[in-house]
Amino acid sequence: MLAKLLHKFEIAPQIFDFEVFCPEAARAAKPGQFAHVLCGGSAYLRRPISICDASGENIRLVFEVKGAGTASLSKFEVGDELNMLAPLGRGFNTGMVKDGCAVLVGGGIGTFPLLKLAKELKCETVAVLGYRTKSLITLSDDFAAACGQVLTATDDGSFGYHGFVTNVLRDVAASRKVGGIYTCGPKIMMKKVAEIAAENNIPCQVSMEQRMGCGVGACVTCVCSVRGENVRVCRDGPVFYGNDVDWA
Repeated sequence: MLAKLLHKFEIAPQIFDFEVFCPEAARAAKPGQFAHVLCGGSAYLRRPISICDASGENIRLVFEVKGAGTASLSKFEVGDELNMLAPLGRGFNTGMVKDGCAVLVGGGIGTFPLLKLAKELKCETVAVLGYRTKSLITLSDDFAAACGQVLTATDDGSFGYHGFVTNVLRDVAASRKVGGIYTCGPKIMMKKVAEIAAENNIPCQVSMEQRMGCGVGACVTCVCSVRGENVRVCRDGPVFYGNDVDWA
């Protein structure tokens, strides 16, 4: 499909916020799904970009420039058309929390796909968001509007808690009834989040990130191990239950 770029902002160094017009995809999008975007330039393969939000006829894509593909994508201007496949993948289970609050744990660019989830959950929500430093904090106002509480951690202590989001998560789990944990971010962080969830008998879903080729399950490029079996992150995920993932 072709999606017209309506708005473009650089909301932090090398982090871009796109709003695109694509009514059919916007209506179908679920929290945790992604768009597979043809970026142009020297990037021949599409790039998976998490759907940050979707409302009305528009989808919001927030991404960081990390290579040739996203660098080319960042050069699109308002009025240009993006060639993309969306929505793809299996998203979060918004009905997972039966009692207590939901805790959303995001690390860096892993915070982006949690925003739509925060808006759609029907229970109390706490966002625990981690960044390398204060200048990279994004979407704080969006999460503040969508969640009952937002706790921020930075690796260098320049804002909020000085340290890892997993330490903040432990404090939250010890101080209130947590009915479910959703997380997206670096693999090492999500592994620890899944461990904390298991220790406290809390259901947990994780959004895995793998390099993708086709985005629809045909090329088997994005395989990871779940319950001892190879599964395709693009089609069988990207969201899985944390205790099912073979983290080693």
